[in-house]
Amino acid sequence: MLTDTFVRLSKSPVVSIAKIRGRVRGASSEFVLACDMRFASRENTFLGQPEVGVGVNPGGGGTERLPLLVGRGRALEIILSANDFDGDTAERYGYVNRALPDNELDPFVEALARRIASFDRRAIAAAKNLVNQVSLPSADRLLDALNTFQTALTWPETQQRIQALFKRGLHREGEFENQWPALLGTLLDT
Repeated sequence: MLTDTFVRLSKSPVVSIAKIRGRVRGASSEFVLACDMRFASRENTFLGQPEVGVGVNPGGGGTERLPLLVGRGRALEIILSANDFDGDTAERYGYVNRALPDNELDPFVEALARRIASFDRRAIAAAKNLVNQVSLPSADRLLDALNTFQTALTWPETQQRIQALFKRGLHREGEFENQWPALLGTLLDT
């Protein structure tokens, strides 16, 4: 189960750093939210939680992790708008640690990872554990969101929206795949 994987990633004594270049939505967004740090290409990153526009809620930790990172109002904006957020906005909101020019992303993340790796593993694990105690959502909250997500998948309107997404080109190369969150409000238009 994805939620369990994301919890294990967050609680691991190993430091996880997401390097983001491209479109990261839904479960992919929840994966990077479960990482300890997130760094994005300023020019080539779009993040989002489009689930509400499809008829469900984020079920892999988006509703639990985003408010802790960006605050309640911005989390609601990200989740309820069901739209993409570019690298600069994601940085300003706290969705990612930093948005860097694309050509600086790889060297920056590599240097940070090497620096952290040069420190004592016990000190890293202890510090991460202490930060986790005050900053991670509870397993009960994550399970509630997953159960609500699974229930929403059974709703008829959600099924219609999902079918409409696939008819229009979801998960196929093309313009629709790149911009579908912006079109969610028109899914059931005839």
